[in-house]
Parts: sequence; structure tokens; C-alpha cells
Amino acid sequence: MAAISQTSLPVTPSFRENVEYWALRGLVGAIGLLPRSIARGTGAAIGWVCWKGLGGLRRTGLRNLKLAFPEKTEEERREILHKLYIRLGWQMAEFCKMRGYTLESASKFVRYEGLENYLQARDKGKGVLVLTGHLGAWELSSFYHSLRGYPMSLVIRRLDNPRVDAFVNGIRCMHGNRVLHKDDFARGLLSAMQRGETVGILMDTNMTPPQGVFVPFFGVEACTASGLARVALKTGAAVLPGFLLWEESERRYVLHFGEELSLVRTEDTQADILANTALFTSTIESYVRRYPEQWLWVHRRWKTRPEGEGSFYK
Repeated sequence: MAAISQTSLPVTPSFRENVEYWALRGLVGAIGLLPRSIARGTGAAIGWVCWKGLGGLRRTGLRNLKLAFPEKTEEERREILHKLYIRLGWQMAEFCKMRGYTLESASKFVRYEGLENYLQARDKGKGVLVLTGHLGAWELSSFYHSLRGYPMSLVIRRLDNPRVDAFVNGIRCMHGNRVLHKDDFARGLLSAMQRGETVGILMDTNMTPPQGVFVPFFGVEACTASGLARVALKTGAAVLPGFLLWEESERRYVLHFGEELSLVRTEDTQADILANTALFTSTIESYVRRYPEQWLWVHRRWKTRPEGEGSFYK
């Protein structure tokens, strides 16, 4: 697969953009030099500081957890959120270390489960849409998959700082991955399916109409991107879930590929788009329920409300 086409940089970056860029490069470089265990410990410490210091995000996370798990106690929900911050710190450390990972080194702490599901879907030749989200170590998942010789395209929001965007994407795409930015991905996504390629789509963030439709997520209506369903129905591409999750019992990550999902296909296209978007969202929910401490609860997933409903986040 072709190398990434880097975002064009401005002729004269702003002072803020330069500061952010060099700060990130310094952080990635410093943590990247540490042994992996120390790097992850450092990430966990940073996560703990963020847990204590970022009250707004903590409140958002606890509000989301109350929506999703009303049956749990406040203490249980706080424990889930606290563990999330540690997992996010670990992921930051893994990202800082990724430039030095080889297939041999990474395979010591990552294994597959269900790789045959992915290979069967790929070999159909109509393209593969990997249904994923901000669960587990999502940055490491596509990177490891490319290390194993299975590069893919990633649908990702363009970062506000173009220098940071180019630097981060350069790491993501070291082994053949490509980036399709959300603001211009439609044509690239359809072309990738026509070529029988693989594209990973994070489909668990808040959207707004008309790009989003309302489907249940933990029993609460959530405005959800419908693009994956539209493309899958149009191209016949296979859709299957893929998540890299920390397995505490093994003390390593497992890259799970579920079975290909059976799409709803009737003569009513709009109803099919809604039904399949609901199917994809319920699939993500099933993984989040199994690994609640690994999902990004600090995102305002239920921010967009149906007409007439008030905000959950006042």
C-alpha cells in the first residue's frame, strides 16, 4: 500500500504550533528511550495526574457511566473511570515507543484472536471495513496489524495543528498504513473498497445530523455516524469488529477480530442504513460491556440530543 500523503504544512507555522510540535516530539522522544515497563509506568503516572487534575473530563466520564450503568454504585463507576486513565497512560507510552517496535518485539506483548475472520473477509476481494472505536489500545492496533503485513487505511479526524498531525500520522503509517481524514474521506473510502483494501473506522463518537442518525447505545439514543453502513451497503464490503484489548489475566494485548457481521438488506435503503448503524453500535457496546475500563468515557458521546431533549452535560 502506498505511503501516506502528508498534510501540507504552512510556510510559516505559528508560534503556538511550533511549541506544541516540539513539546510532543520531546515527549515522544524521551518516553520512547525508556524501557517499555518504565515507559508504561510513566504513562500510568501521567494518567493518575490527569485523573486528579482534570475535573471537567472526570465529571463527563462519571455522567456517561451513570447513563450506561445506572445499576452500578458511584464507587464502582469511579473505579472504572480511574482504571481508564491508567489505560490511557499506557496507550500514550505505547505510542511513544511504537517507532522502535519490530514484529518480533511487539509480538511478545500482542497476539491475535480471530485473525482467520479478517483473512476470510479480506479474501472475498470486496474490501474490509473494520468496525472499531476508542476502546483498548486503538493506536497500537492498526500499527501492529501493519507490522504483521496487513496495512490498512484509517479514518481519522485531522488534528488542528498541521505539524502535529503530520508527525503523528508519520508514526501511524511507518509500515504501510494510510490516513483518510474525516473531512475528505468519502471518495478515498469508496476507492479503497473497489481495490479490495482494508479501512478501519472509529464509530463511537458523537455526531450531528445529517451525517449522524439516532440509534441506541447503552439504551440511550446516541447520534451516530451512518457512513459505514452506507458504504457497506453500496460496495458489498465485509464489516467485522476489531479491537486491541488489554487482557489482565495474560498481561498482554489481544487483537480481537470478530466474525463478519450480517447486514440488513431490504428494498428500503434508509431503513437499512438505520438498522445497520444500530447493529454496528450494539456490537461496539457488547465489547465495551466486557471491557468497560478501556473505553473513552470522557468523550461526550451523548452530546447531540433528539429535538426537544435537554443536554446531559450541563
